[in-house]
Amino acid sequence: MTVLLLGGTGEARELAALLDEAGVRVVSSLAGRVERPRLPVGEVRSGGFGGVDGLRSWLAEHRATAVVDATHPFAEGISANAAAACAASGVPLLRLARPGWGDAPGAEDWHWVDDHATAAALAASLGRRPLLTVGRQPLAELVGPLAGHRAVARVVDPPEVEVPASWLVLLDRGPYHLAGELELFGEHGVDVLVTKDSGGRHTWPKMEAAGQLGVPVVVVRRQPEVPGVATVPDAAAAAEWVLRRTS
Repeated sequence: MTVLLLGGTGEARELAALLDEAGVRVVSSLAGRVERPRLPVGEVRSGGFGGVDGLRSWLAEHRATAVVDATHPFAEGISANAAAACAASGVPLLRLARPGWGDAPGAEDWHWVDDHATAAALAASLGRRPLLTVGRQPLAELVGPLAGHRAVARVVDPPEVEVPASWLVLLDRGPYHLAGELELFGEHGVDVLVTKDSGGRHTWPKMEAAGQLGVPVVVVRRQPEVPGVATVPDAAAAAEWVLRRTS
């Protein structure tokens, strides 16, 4: 059995380790957008497939018997392509999606928006020193509304877009801790947090820090999951799904 694991997340790495230990051949696919990604155990490929047709060709060539989509909750494009390719190829597909923060403590007080442009416009009215933790790709949508602000943009790799001279770019990677996040907010005078509903534990401390300090939080909602695709919330459940198909 060959399982294609669309990865790039901590849950994907955890699942790869569980399946490798169980003797299942796993090929983890990374988008290739991070310069120094954390690599899972087992085989790894990097880069896109070339859309739905390219993914279908890969599944056929490698005789993949199952696909687990464990990509980031905001990687909507690859999730849609995986659903279409698997449906056309007759390959079982599972979505491993960590739960969002909608039910987390304080979530009812956050400012929920549907896109990054709206998030930027709202943040511009809420503070002068926003902390931006949306990743580097959406920064282009934030530059205009926040050009006159002293934003702190925390990203894993350098931004692909030119940011205003007043911005501070912090190259950093989680997991983060509450004490460090409180120190970050205090050192830079952060007065509004802009993020997206990524969910998980690794980046939750910033939300906790904002709550303790009374800093307003702007959160970009997730898009709905692809309809008709079975979904589980963690690596253990995903491993169980895969192993049922090997027994």
